[in-house]
Amino acid sequence: MYRDVERCVRAVQSKDARFDGWVFTAVLTTRIYCRPSCPAVPPKPRNMTFYPSAAACQQAGYRACKRCRPDTSPGSPEWDQRADLVARAMRLVADGVVDREGVPGLARRLGYSTRQVERQLLAELGAGPLALARAQRAQTARLLIETTALPMAEIAFAAGFASIRTFNDTVREVFALSPSELRDRAAKRAGIPAVAPGGPAGTPGVLALRLPFRAPLNPDNLFGHLAATAVPGVEEWRDGAYRRTLRLPYGHGIVGLTPRPDHIACRLTLSDLRDLPVAISRCRRMLDLDADPVAVDEQLREDPVLAPLVDKAPGRRVPRTVDEAEFAVRAVLGQQVSTAAARTHAGRLVLAHGDPVDDPEGGLTHLFPSPEALAAVDPATLAMPRTRRATLTTLVGRLAGGELHLGVDSDWAETRARLLDLPGFGPWTADVIAMRALGDPDAFLPTDLGVRRAAAELGLPSTPAALTARAAAWRPWRAYAVQYLWATDSHPINFLPA
Repeated sequence: MYRDVERCVRAVQSKDARFDGWVFTAVLTTRIYCRPSCPAVPPKPRNMTFYPSAAACQQAGYRACKRCRPDTSPGSPEWDQRADLVARAMRLVADGVVDREGVPGLARRLGYSTRQVERQLLAELGAGPLALARAQRAQTARLLIETTALPMAEIAFAAGFASIRTFNDTVREVFALSPSELRDRAAKRAGIPAVAPGGPAGTPGVLALRLPFRAPLNPDNLFGHLAATAVPGVEEWRDGAYRRTLRLPYGHGIVGLTPRPDHIACRLTLSDLRDLPVAISRCRRMLDLDADPVAVDEQLREDPVLAPLVDKAPGRRVPRTVDEAEFAVRAVLGQQVSTAAARTHAGRLVLAHGDPVDDPEGGLTHLFPSPEALAAVDPATLAMPRTRRATLTTLVGRLAGGELHLGVDSDWAETRARLLDLPGFGPWTADVIAMRALGDPDAFLPTDLGVRRAAAELGLPSTPAALTARAAAWRPWRAYAVQYLWATDSHPINFLPA
């Protein structure tokens, strides 16, 4: 979109928040960059230039606007609706792969050469993987500076910087303020005195953040689904928040997510602060916060059957996961059983094989077992039918051995085909994993019981083949259409818990 200058200028002049994260406005006279919805007086069109990413703006020598804070805008929905090289690379960058494994590690995961990855990212985003990772480190540093009382040296290394000098230079270059000035400015904005380094700042080790999203957002099916299917010990609904444990690259964490009218309140407890950007990325992905609900709903409204459902409760998101392997295991446990039975089976595995964690603020007790831990389990001890037991042991064996990879970088079509090759995997299991674990926005569940009930009630075709043909008009948003179809039922997944 950033190449369509006329369209970008109209978005800036109308302060259209729908384009935040899609494109960034760089002002030639002030050398700052903004989001399209910046509340400042729009610059003259001749003084505007546009970039596809904050990293590209920073690389071109622009600093972030202090009013609209463009680095905190929702991410581009492009990376969640595409499965090409650039989109997969962007999901990996957000997951912290460049910081942990470098550009060679990023290229290795994608199956391309380093040069090819850099060339593709530069062509589409105006910045290479190192610049994109640097922009993410700067944003992480800003979060820690403004929301914690940690000493700046600890923040520098927690954000992924190699040295304090690099940290100071990057913060000054990106935000035109020193780290201390950023902290003082945040304290004044909140109307509280600046907290001295090392001083008290709420509960130790707990970070309180705001996760932005594009409106509208309907929290009912999103949080209702997560709460209704919550695995005891790993997930819970407490005091209006969905809480769960997180298995992260450097340690573990506990997150509480509360829906608010204009943001998601996020309360994070991490055993290692280096996991902050990964934890935020996975929570955003689980709640589908980077989606473009206006584009999705506009297309689904074109179908006269779906239009009343969309108009009744627009902005439905696809509830996803923070751990793709975990969800695949839970999908197998949920084959041909009720939601309550699936929770019971998963709870037994967690109690027997999950890693224990301490949760002083609630009732979370374990991390979900890793594929390696489940692969070592004696199949005879699993209380489930023999065929499903064989399906589960094959799945975790392939995951633990590296023969099957499920992650943000997975190729959707190829991974779905590999899943269908596993014993006991039918279209429903493969498609629900594609939809909720891999994030394919076009995954469809024509054999799902809830979808078939909705189809019968709405007068849609009843057979899977006919329903799939009818759903062709909903592409590439069939996963969102499933959410609207599910919403016709009175199942608990469609309602926020009391």
